[in-house]
Amino acid sequence: MGMMQEFKEFAVKGNVMDLAVGVIIGGAFGKIVDSIVGDLIMPLVSRVFGGLDFSSYYIGLAGQASGLPLVEAKKVGAVFAYGNFITVALNFLILAFIIFMMIKQMNRLRKPRPLAAPAATAEDIVLLREIRDSLKHRP
Repeated sequence: MGMMQEFKEFAVKGNVMDLAVGVIIGGAFGKIVDSIVGDLIMPLVSRVFGGLDFSSYYIGLAGQASGLPLVEAKKVGAVFAYGNFITVALNFLILAFIIFMMIKQMNRLRKPRPLAAPAATAEDIVLLREIRDSLKHRP
């Protein structure tokens, strides 16, 4: 079997196609969630904390003045940009919570409905089972 034939069989398998669709939809979904976090939730979080932008918080390691914007401070030398880490960590927590809530709702919608109680066994079947059991216990 030639390499092209093997590749064709591999690429056309259902799992590979499912994975490709998942990656494409995941990328688009990631953009939506990033927009929710960046454009809707983070401005509210910033508002709660007095309009502060965490991403600009840093400690200068090369003697930078504390009032410089982060970009300018990085041009001067190394900085310990802890504010950017706080922003990314908050984004992750918010993103994880949103995904958790979505999966929880999907699982709730997928939950199978309770099965109906099994029908009662017919009386003649019950009698036949009793006769069978009594014959088993006979010497």
